[in-house]
Amino acid sequence: MLNRVTNLTMTAAAQRTLQTQQSKLADLQDKASTLNKISRPSDDPAATAQALETRALQAANAQYGRNIDDGNTWLSAADSALQQATNVMQRIKDLTVQAGNGTLPQSGKDAIANELDSLNQDLINVANSKHLGRNIFAGNSDKATPFDGAMPPTFVAAGTSPVERRISETQTVRVDADGGTIFGSGTGSVFDTVNKLATDLRNGADTMPRVSEIDDAYKKIVNGRADVGARQAQLDRAGTVNTGMEASLDAQRTGIEKADLGSVIMDLKLQETNYQVALAATARVLQPTLMDFLR
Repeated sequence: MLNRVTNLTMTAAAQRTLQTQQSKLADLQDKASTLNKISRPSDDPAATAQALETRALQAANAQYGRNIDDGNTWLSAADSALQQATNVMQRIKDLTVQAGNGTLPQSGKDAIANELDSLNQDLINVANSKHLGRNIFAGNSDKATPFDGAMPPTFVAAGTSPVERRISETQTVRVDADGGTIFGSGTGSVFDTVNKLATDLRNGADTMPRVSEIDDAYKKIVNGRADVGARQAQLDRAGTVNTGMEASLDAQRTGIEKADLGSVIMDLKLQETNYQVALAATARVLQPTLMDFLR
């Protein structure tokens, strides 16, 4: 059985060929303008999955970066507050030594006691410091102030969970400070020790037994600041890792999603040539003859 190939069949076949070549050319032109390897998931399903996973990792890494920045502001506020507390305690230590002078008259002791009362109130204000409206030394407590009540004030935020920030998939860092550990609570707190020192001075009692208590309170504040500094260093290291990971993930995503400009241009020129050849070949094959006009 003979199959007759009509002009209509040849024209349709040529048209399909030209449309295929033109579609490839359009895709390459679009790739050259955007340098995107993947215009739609069907272009490369495997690469699309990798790109989506990389983008998810980038989003998580960006959030870790924001958490690190926020944690740094918390710890910087805590360090600043503890620096103030350290300065206050250093002045209290100086006054304690000065008060131990046996030749100091009662008027001088009363003056020192008054200054100690003022410094003690400064310590309470520092212990009740806030950052962005939240207590620095009270974890996630919703109390207005962590240290409340008559002298000596009580730490009312005991037992609350700490403020933490996730800095990587496997790491979290505490960004507040434990006011109960640093300043104490009620009887035995740094506020109680300073208050008793002032009372002893007003009563003319021997203040030398208070020297070691003041030293212990001072060490607790210094240790609290050292702990904050250690966590700041940890955040700094995490920030360096986070920045490096950001660059690595960006390069990885670029490698998956972006095409090489030189390669795309070469492919585009080759496809343009193929399209021109297809046009020329089609024009020759489908040339009308005299018989076409006589039909």
